[in-house]
Amino acid sequence: MLMFMVKKAFFDMWDHFLSVVIMNLGFIVLLTVPLLLPSVLVEFSVIAAIAAQIIGGLLVVVYSGAISLAARDIANYERPEFKKTIEYLKETWKPSLVLGLIWLAVVLVIVIGVPVYASMGNLLGLAAIVFLFWAILIWSLSSQFYFPILAQLDTKIGKILRKSFVIFFDNTIFSLILGIGTILIVAGSVFTALLLPGLTGLLIWHQVGLRLRLYKYDYLEKNPDANRKDIPWDALLIDEKERVGKRTLRGMIFPWKE
Repeated sequence: MLMFMVKKAFFDMWDHFLSVVIMNLGFIVLLTVPLLLPSVLVEFSVIAAIAAQIIGGLLVVVYSGAISLAARDIANYERPEFKKTIEYLKETWKPSLVLGLIWLAVVLVIVIGVPVYASMGNLLGLAAIVFLFWAILIWSLSSQFYFPILAQLDTKIGKILRKSFVIFFDNTIFSLILGIGTILIVAGSVFTALLLPGLTGLLIWHQVGLRLRLYKYDYLEKNPDANRKDIPWDALLIDEKERVGKRTLRGMIFPWKE
C-alpha cells in the first residue's frame, strides 16, 4: 500500500504538471509577505513587521485550504479547474484560518515557552520541555490529515480536529511515514524554488494518503470481525492500481508515443 501511495502521488502530480506549477506560483507570491515584507517594515515598526509575518502566514494557510480541494480533485482523477478557486476559498477559509491560528499558537509556545522552561534549569523545566516536544510532534503528525478530512470527509472544524487525532492514533506508523514524506517533499522543493513538487505536491501527497487509507475503514465497516492488522490492501486497491496504470519513463516524457 505504501509503495503504491508514493507511486500514485507522484503520477497524480506528473499528470497535472502545469497545474501544479501554476498553483505553486500562487504559494510563492503569498510567501513573499511573511518572508520578505517584514525585513522592509522592521526599519519603520517592529510591530508592523510582526503583523506582516502573522497575516502573511495566515494567508498562506487559507490559500492552502483552497488548493487542498484542487489536490483532492487531482487525487480523485479529476482535472482541477482554476475557475473554482474562489468557490473553494469560500468553502474552506474558516477551517483554514482556524488551522493557521492553531499553528500560530504552537509557534508562540515554542518561541516563548521553551526558553522559559529551559531557563528553569531543573527537572520540572525539563519535564515541561519533553511534554511540549511530544505534544507538538503528535499535533504535527495529526494535522497532516486536517485538509484531507476537510476535503473528503467533513467541514465542521470540531469534527475535523477530532478525526485528525483519531486517524493518527489508529494509524501511527502510517502517520510517521506520511510525515517523513512531508519532510522529503519540503526539502526537495527547496532545490526547485518551491515550484516542484512544492506545497501543492505536498497537499496532493496528503490527499492521496487519506484517500487510500479510507479503504481500510470501508473494509472494516463491511467486515467488523476482521483483523485490523491484516488489511487485504492488494484486493482493496485493485481499482486504484488499474486507474493509475503501468507507466514507463518513455511514456511519462513522450505520452503520445505510447
